[in-house]
Formats: sequence, structure tokens, C-alpha cells
Amino acid sequence: MSFSASSQSTPNFISPQLSSKELELEYPLKLGILASGSGTNFEAIVQAIQEGKLKAEISVLIYNNPGAKVKERAQRLKIQTVLLNHRKFKQRGDLDQAIVETLQQHQVEWVVMAGWMRIVTHVLLQAYPNHVINIHPSLLPSFKGIRAVEQALAAGVKITGCTAHIASLEVDSGLILSQAAVPILPNDTPETLQARIQVQEHIIFPQAIALAARLYY
Repeated sequence: MSFSASSQSTPNFISPQLSSKELELEYPLKLGILASGSGTNFEAIVQAIQEGKLKAEISVLIYNNPGAKVKERAQRLKIQTVLLNHRKFKQRGDLDQAIVETLQQHQVEWVVMAGWMRIVTHVLLQAYPNHVINIHPSLLPSFKGIRAVEQALAAGVKITGCTAHIASLEVDSGLILSQAAVPILPNDTPETLQARIQVQEHIIFPQAIALAARLYY
């Protein structure tokens, strides 16, 4: 599967506009990916690494839904997976403690939430201060939380997009690393709009990881 931008995704605007030289890293990053769903952003990151656009290696993929399709992607890409089913933990902090222990076992330096549908706690954020990165399908601070695409359509805005940011205790908050604007078309549905937003997510997320490393390494 290719994640290059298509004509259906344009017009768009990405900020900041950074050159490959500005995103160069001296050392490869050791990433741990958290994902809950199909894993398209996860595979986009893998592709960016393979194409030399992101100097990194993925040490482990942690997923929380036993039936998540991201597991199949990881197996195909030969990346180690660990299932931490959130339903088996009494509290969010207990899940995050298990996540931290798993990440540390794999010597992870940066945590990337690529469609991670769980609210993270201080347990994870304190273990990896300023080293947890999230992607969200809106131009934050607008439309935080779940169903961001549906929120944008209901609000009648003409432009939405996606945001990569450093995670914080407040949901969908924290330092914004990169954003991409996506126009809302007259006949858009949640599915068509989500598809065009995802094209931009696949572009900005690897760039945002490199930018975060330049800022906080």
C-alpha cells in the first residue's frame, strides 16, 4: 500500500514547511508505537523509515484490541507486537504502567500514538516526558476528543485537517508540532473527509516525529 498524496487530497496546506535537511537526525530514534485500529499511520511511519525520510527504527508495536488489524500489518512488516488488552486492567494507570514496562524492555526512547484510542495518564507521560507524540484528525485546538471529523462537519466549518503534537494530560492538547489543512467539500461524508485527512496524516506524522526529536532529544 502506498501512502503518497493523491489528487483527492488537494488543495492542502502543511505547516511548518520543512526541508529534508531540517529534519535530518544524527542518530536513529528508537520508537514504540501504540495503536488501536487498522494501523495506516503505523504503516506510513514504517514506509517513511524505509524510504529514508525518517531516521528511526520501530522496536515494538503495542495494541490494545485483540482484533485490531494493525497486528496483521506489523506481522507482514516483521515488527514485534505486544497485546495489552485494556479490558484486563482495572484502571488507566495500570494499563499505562504495563505499557511503560513493555517500552522499557524494548529500549524505546520515543512513544508514538498512531491511532491509540485510550486516554493516557501521568504514568506514561512522566516516564517519557515530552517524548510521547500523538496525531489527531482536526486542526487543534478545535474539535478535540472522539469523532473529530463528525464534529467538524456538524459545525459547518469549511476547513479542517490534522495535528501532530506532544501529548499532555489534557486530551488532544500539548505542543503542536505540525498541522495540515484539508478543505471540506460540499458533498463530504465522515468517510470521504476522513480519507482525505488521513492522506495528510501520513505526510505530517513522520515529519513531526523528526521535528520532536530535534526539539527534545
